Amino acid sequence: MNAVSVFAYAIALVWSLFFVVSFLRDRRLLRNGVYLVLALVFLAFGLLTTLASVSTAAANVVVFAVLVLVPLLIIGLALFLVGNGVTMVRKEGFRPVNLLSMLAGLGIIGYVVFTLVAARVDWAPLGVFSGAVTGVLFYLSFTFACFLLYSFVYGRIRPKRDVDFVVVLGAGLNGTKVPPLLASRLDRGRKAYDAAVAKGGSPALVTSGGQGPGEELPESHAMADYLVAGGVDRDRVLLEDKSTTTLENLSLSGAIMSDVRPDYRCLVVTNNYHVLRAALLARKARVNGQVIGAPTAWYFWPSATIREFVAILVEHWVLNGIVCLLIVLSAVLPSI
Repeated sequence: MNAVSVFAYAIALVWSLFFVVSFLRDRRLLRNGVYLVLALVFLAFGLLTTLASVSTAAANVVVFAVLVLVPLLIIGLALFLVGNGVTMVRKEGFRPVNLLSMLAGLGIIGYVVFTLVAARVDWAPLGVFSGAVTGVLFYLSFTFACFLLYSFVYGRIRPKRDVDFVVVLGAGLNGTKVPPLLASRLDRGRKAYDAAVAKGGSPALVTSGGQGPGEELPESHAMADYLVAGGVDRDRVLLEDKSTTTLENLSLSGAIMSDVRPDYRCLVVTNNYHVLRAALLARKARVNGQVIGAPTAWYFWPSATIREFVAILVEHWVLNGIVCLLIVLSAVLPSI
């Protein structure tokens, strides 16, 4: 093993320790995903340099395969996203939020075309602009990779501790009816509730959601009716019927739970694409609990995941804005 490999493994170990310590302190942190991705990147680099020390030819094959596969995967991803956008519009209707995957796919295609043109045109300002755009997109892509990987990891860790409450977050009604997306949350919440009861607990269910435009009653009321119709005792369901956002869902539900039991522990139920952002907001709202996800239709997941990532970027707009500004300045200043 050469010195470069040892150095890469050492850096990977450092980032792994950061991840483990941060995760054990609070798993509801996006930086856990950053630590995890950096650990994996340096581990992969260490493995590659170790392979090169054993067989240069084998290492070259791996590098060549990556250089070939990455462009193909990028184009494949772009085409998939465009196709998914078409499916979203066909199944869910023509709304801006349903166009996100299509716009992302078209954006990738547009960027590829732009970089090819910029590489062929010998004009310094265009080259500077291309470098700035590439830098910003690299940062956003890295951040999205951290978000996506950690969403996957967090969503597959099942909390083991006993809980006093199971909170189900609202997702909108069709008039007075619970739509399939919200029904999946309620079914998942009922499953978690039954599991807690089977372990000897006596939890309560909290349905969380106010009355939105086009809804004939607060979401939480329709959600409670759905659970009671499924066999849950009505006196085991608490209603939070004032909220209009996820943060309000969590804050107001937290107040209800604190009134009943100040030292409560809970599970929050949402859909799988929303798990990590809901966990970040639960931490912000000081809700003592973890978040679990319900299944989502495959075609709905890409646009919903992009929407969640954009929401996180906006929620941390100062930090992200500063980073993007520094990237742009680093591309522009050397050319002045």
